[in-house]
Amino acid sequence: MKISSIKKRYISLASVICMLVVWKILSMHFKSDFILPSPEKTLVTTLALFGDSRFLTTVGTTILRGLAGFIVSGILGIATGIITGLNPFINAFLQPILVTIRSIPVISIILLALIWFHPGMVPVFIGMLTMFPFITTNVSDGIRSIDSDLIVMSCFYKVNRRRIIRELYIPAIMPFIISGASSALGIGWRAIIIGEVLSQPEYGIGTVMQNAQTFLNVDAVIAWTIIAVLISFGFEKMIRLVESRLINWRA
Repeated sequence: MKISSIKKRYISLASVICMLVVWKILSMHFKSDFILPSPEKTLVTTLALFGDSRFLTTVGTTILRGLAGFIVSGILGIATGIITGLNPFINAFLQPILVTIRSIPVISIILLALIWFHPGMVPVFIGMLTMFPFITTNVSDGIRSIDSDLIVMSCFYKVNRRRIIRELYIPAIMPFIISGASSALGIGWRAIIIGEVLSQPEYGIGTVMQNAQTFLNVDAVIAWTIIAVLISFGFEKMIRLVESRLINWRA
């Protein structure tokens, strides 16, 4: 059963309203801003953040760290994914390493990174290491999903190698890259902000969240959480836009 886009929007809106109602009920139950402030108070605090002189610097620094980690992990992940997808021996060798990286608790990596790096570099390293396995695995799966008969036929008819890459490999792995990027960013943003909370660089969303928690400004913690969610949502929309254009390009 298919649902129209308009109905999906109404259902999504109903979900948001439901969460706000539950939030309001809980805030009325606890009757304390130190436990759970009301949605309207949090909204006022969130809007007030935009007027803060350090707001753009704080948000911009976190975004730059996220982009730096994503770009580095993207370059390394795509390169490694292509190699592991083409070579089963290298894939077998690297699989335990990728599984280990995915399995290590983020807090363990952060604690080690605090010893190894400057506080400002800790979130970048955490983000890169968190996103890298997702991109690598997806690209590798994309390479292996290509029909081997098509490759053999292309070689038999002596099709130009550049044309094989352009018309066979790239269209095959692009959906996997988009999917991997989406998953990586979703987890990467959370890891980066956790890294900022613990490393406490001069600027960063995690830093101001930790400062707000220290002074029991729960509304500020939730307000910055909303900002972080909006940033993640914005990048998710950008990825989906790229994906839609990719579908048109493939068509």
